[in-house]
Amino acid sequence: MKPLTISLIAAAVLVGGALTYLAVRPASPAVSGAEAQPVQNVAIVDGRQVIDLTAKGGYSPEQSVAKAGIPTVLRVSTKGTFDCSSAIRIPSMNISKNLPQSGVTEIDLGSPQLGTLQGTCGMGMYPFAIEFKG
Repeated sequence: MKPLTISLIAAAVLVGGALTYLAVRPASPAVSGAEAQPVQNVAIVDGRQVIDLTAKGGYSPEQSVAKAGIPTVLRVSTKGTFDCSSAIRIPSMNISKNLPQSGVTEIDLGSPQLGTLQGTCGMGMYPFAIEFKG
């Protein structure tokens, strides 16, 4: 193949990949002068705190707020997840899990103290955070 043809094919692949990424990744909520309303993805069930995340093209919601000092489980749902968000990492807790392409995985977080827990996908492209408050 001629170098020009190869360059055009490579450019088309890159542009197509970028458009696919933008179409699949969930949009961040727009904030106009006020903070966005927090997502209600945290519940207390039978004495333990459950934080729900969805993994597909990143983690949703990207920011969660939970209560510190009580037994906590991170419940991650996947549905046809084939990207790098199917591998979840929480480095500060030495947690590294491969998630099924479809299903629910529970990850025990113990009883986290005040602060923010940072997590990411296996490649570090998709971050999420859980802020534990008193």
